[in-house]
Amino acid sequence: MGGTRTYEVRTYGCQMNVHDSERLSGLLEDAGYVRAPEGADGDADVVVFNTCAVRENADNKLYGNLGHLAPRKAQRPGMQIAVGGCLAQKDRDTIVKRAPWVDVVFGTHNIGKLPVLLERARVREEAQVEIAESLEAFPSTLPTRRESAYAAWVSISVGCNNTCTFCIVPALRGKEKDRRPGDVLAEIEALVAEGVSEITLLGQNVNAYGSDIGDREAFSKLLRACGGIEGLERVRFTSPHPRDFTDDVIAAMAETPNVMPQLHMPLQSGSDTVLKAMRRSYRQERYLGIIEKVRAAIPHAAISTDIIVGFPGETEEDFEQTLHVVREARFAQAFTFQYSKRPGTPAAEMDGQIPKKVVQERYERLVALQEEISWEENKKQVGRTLELMVAEGEGRKDGTTHRLSGRAPDSRLVHFTKPEQEVRPGDVVTVRITYAAPHHLLAEGPVLDVRRTRAGDAWEKRNTAAAAGPAGVMLGLPKVGVPEPLPAVTGGCAVD
Repeated sequence: MGGTRTYEVRTYGCQMNVHDSERLSGLLEDAGYVRAPEGADGDADVVVFNTCAVRENADNKLYGNLGHLAPRKAQRPGMQIAVGGCLAQKDRDTIVKRAPWVDVVFGTHNIGKLPVLLERARVREEAQVEIAESLEAFPSTLPTRRESAYAAWVSISVGCNNTCTFCIVPALRGKEKDRRPGDVLAEIEALVAEGVSEITLLGQNVNAYGSDIGDREAFSKLLRACGGIEGLERVRFTSPHPRDFTDDVIAAMAETPNVMPQLHMPLQSGSDTVLKAMRRSYRQERYLGIIEKVRAAIPHAAISTDIIVGFPGETEEDFEQTLHVVREARFAQAFTFQYSKRPGTPAAEMDGQIPKKVVQERYERLVALQEEISWEENKKQVGRTLELMVAEGEGRKDGTTHRLSGRAPDSRLVHFTKPEQEVRPGDVVTVRITYAAPHHLLAEGPVLDVRRTRAGDAWEKRNTAAAAGPAGVMLGLPKVGVPEPLPAVTGGCAVD
């Protein structure tokens, strides 16, 4: 073939997929590939699609992108296309039948096989389809090309034991499998040694951690153990399930200084009737009780959620119950979704599918209410002095406004005046909040303090090295904590 082969990874879906793509990039670079230049848009020797299957039109999106690459592949000898992730796990041989120019199809359980499958496809000159039925090796044992020098995902479990009727993830990711606490902590310590100062513990149902290893308090113990890691400044986790949210976890959050005052806990619906149809093993009273306990223990906690509007059978009264919970909980932010059929889920076959017009009207009412509450809650931050971890790529207008952006401890996004002193992503600044909008805060006065950190040093070292070598294509910085609202077409799972 001659020369160094380039690769591009395109990622769709949830945080787990983003983290898997870091593994895929690490595997390819370990095998000698280099990332294609920014803006390559398919102009690489290997293009990998890491797919999501939770949206009704996920397959159409994939095949549209594959079709776009077909003529380019025909004109570029040696180019290979691979499809992995949840849609690959679900559709298997269908992908090659509908797009015979695809070279490799692999599933969620065997991402470590990608380089081998690419080479096998090249030598045999035929498509390689290999879908493992169960996890072959925990993904965290694989090489990784992390997208941030100062913040990192750390997977503590894979799979899910729930049977929510709107979700196909358990069928594609399998039953929950937990990592040993010692392995998790060893990875965190290694990351901190490299300069990472913020980690997000990641799991499909993160606070069920321990069910596979027989310890009901394993998650709270893990949070407390993170508090003992020197140099680790911020700890977050996503996404917990209300069923498994126990008092020991709340106590660990409140009593461990580097566990941030932020919680993302999916509601999905405020109606007990709908929750039962969803097979969500909690009810409105239980959910609001957790919120009350968290606020009592951590008064400044910012709480966010996921909500599905228009689930089959949802009545106007059911929807009003959702609005009631939103008013009571006063979420800092809510990721709202119009129900769409997930192929292969029980809900897709249920009676009482809600007309699109009705779903849209309810969705708009919910968004309007949450926007009002988000703005009111953000206004309470005006006048507060906050420490921000400077972020990369989160302030879309920073260049024109001469500002920088960062995340507060509770994960609120803050745009602040650029100081005369050099500030790098990963460094920490102290600012006073002067203005609030529904989705961000402003600190328009001078920066009160700048603290240069090892995380900033790590960012500077990485970018100096990158400037001397090939440019990279960013998959998108994994947002630590709760990100800004995503467009509805992104396919975010919102399953927990």
